[in-house]
Amino acid sequence: MGKIKEKIYDWKNRLQDRHMLSLVVTLVAVIAILGIYTYKRERDYRQMTENEYNMAFFELVDYVQNVEVYLAKSLISSTPEHGAETLTHLWREANLAQSYLGRLPMGSQELANTSKFLNQVSDYSFSLSRKNIYNEELTQEDFDNLKELHNYSIELENTLNQLSADMNDGRIKWGELTNKGSSVFAAQVSNISKDSFNNLEENFHEYAGLIYDGAFSEHMTSTQKKGLTGEEISEEQAKQIAIEFVGQDKIKEITSQGLTNNTDMPSYDFYITLNNEKDKNNSLIISITQKGGHVVFMNYNREVEAETISQERANEIGINFLNAKGFPNMKETYYLKQSGVLTINYAYHQQTENGQVTMYPDLIKLKIALDNGEILGIETTGYLNSHQERSLPEVKITKEEAKQNLNPTLDIKSESLAVIPTEFQTEIFCWEFKGSIEGTEFLVYINAQTGNEEDILVIRDTPNGTLTM
Repeated sequence: MGKIKEKIYDWKNRLQDRHMLSLVVTLVAVIAILGIYTYKRERDYRQMTENEYNMAFFELVDYVQNVEVYLAKSLISSTPEHGAETLTHLWREANLAQSYLGRLPMGSQELANTSKFLNQVSDYSFSLSRKNIYNEELTQEDFDNLKELHNYSIELENTLNQLSADMNDGRIKWGELTNKGSSVFAAQVSNISKDSFNNLEENFHEYAGLIYDGAFSEHMTSTQKKGLTGEEISEEQAKQIAIEFVGQDKIKEITSQGLTNNTDMPSYDFYITLNNEKDKNNSLIISITQKGGHVVFMNYNREVEAETISQERANEIGINFLNAKGFPNMKETYYLKQSGVLTINYAYHQQTENGQVTMYPDLIKLKIALDNGEILGIETTGYLNSHQERSLPEVKITKEEAKQNLNPTLDIKSESLAVIPTEFQTEIFCWEFKGSIEGTEFLVYINAQTGNEEDILVIRDTPNGTLTM
């Protein structure tokens, strides 16, 4: 052992004598730095690749979901015009799904059936849309084929959502799939059962909640703010409106965040600390529009305790609150329940000579705590964009005549009049029919002036609420 130490010291001394020790140390340091740099580069590359695969996969999930929705709509479309529009959307969504499927690091063998299905949907929907464009009615065989494709789309959607949950939970990663081969992916698909998908429902509803706004929520950016009435107000006036809305007795401190100009509704924002010392999060934010002093947004994210309020009672509380705050004649449309909070969409109902008409553009969203019925949030964007007393045209198509334009297999559950917004920032006066076909519920809108089929929405009734797509 002593001889070995002597040799090491002798080698060290020789290096020093020859001024080599510093060179060796420098060389080792350079190699170490290069190694660390290379490792970080490889790690960053792996992370970037993982992110790209994740993006492609979740885009695939979204587009497959859209394929299922449009297939469902195509089953009950009764006019060539709307049928052509629905099938064109279906063709586009299937093509996009196929595109993102091709970006995943999977072998073609395991994904052959999925790829074949998306290609079939794309090609078939395109051919049927051409028939509709040339005013040819779809045959029973066409509808049977669409039904078969729809059934498979549900299975595929369920499978992808389960895989999505597995990835979110870290049970499978793209690196593992790439290293171990696509057989892992195939095994995951083959092991999907109905029971395992039921366990995924909660996560799926949370995702759906991000896009939830009930029927017709895409009118939120109309340029003419018909409900935004009144003169411009000062910050101090807005502050007093915020205090009155929340309640002076509930407020410990209110701080102005200034005027937000970079929106289509310039607003004064306020941060309010509440007197509620029991809750760790005892603060809320509220926005008051500069024009007219309208409350456009309020949100309070406190922890909700055990639920003691029913959905029916929460709806009553919401209606009373809206009446007290100057929003009369609002009625519940759709709702979502998450973590003890019920989010309800209310639409304005206008009394006309034809009876009550639902004004879907005039939407207000309320968040209601189910432990004590407290209003935790309000959003009035749709209402402020669109609300006005409308002079509606005469109903030229009777309810019975409108029914003649429905798919004959639709089991009608309710019927009423409604005004719906369009993507062109216009409105259409329609008969609204709610019904179902083979367990899937729909809302079908028939133009009360022309009898044309204007829109179809798929209704998703879930344990956490009612969603429309």
